[in-house]
Amino acid sequence: MKFTYPKAEKLKSKNTIDLLFSEGKSVGKYPLRLVYIEGDFGDSTPLKIGVSVSKKHFKLAVDRNYFKRVLRETYRLNKHLLLENIEKKYAIMFLYQSKDRLNYEEINTKTIQLFEKFLTAIKNEKHP
Repeated sequence: MKFTYPKAEKLKSKNTIDLLFSEGKSVGKYPLRLVYIEGDFGDSTPLKIGVSVSKKHFKLAVDRNYFKRVLRETYRLNKHLLLENIEKKYAIMFLYQSKDRLNYEEINTKTIQLFEKFLTAIKNEKHP
């Protein structure tokens, strides 16, 4: 497994992002939230992921950019948990939603827990 975050996995489409927030489902593990929607988004990558940090909680761009880098890094190192267990294609928005400044280790732990919760949620959708 290559631990990369290639351009093909980056969620850039404004239409897809709008669709995520209007019709997407959500799972959360404080302070992280994952909004997802199933569908084919034009290419062969099984995941399209974007990251976001609230301007409301972090006024300075420097702080927002730091947490976005940390979120991308935790995704990059733990995406194998998702890729090994999903069968369909998903667009995902990965959000940091708190004023609390967690360190990298705490965010990494929460990311793993969030991914497990996401996998449980999509498994339950298939078999209600």
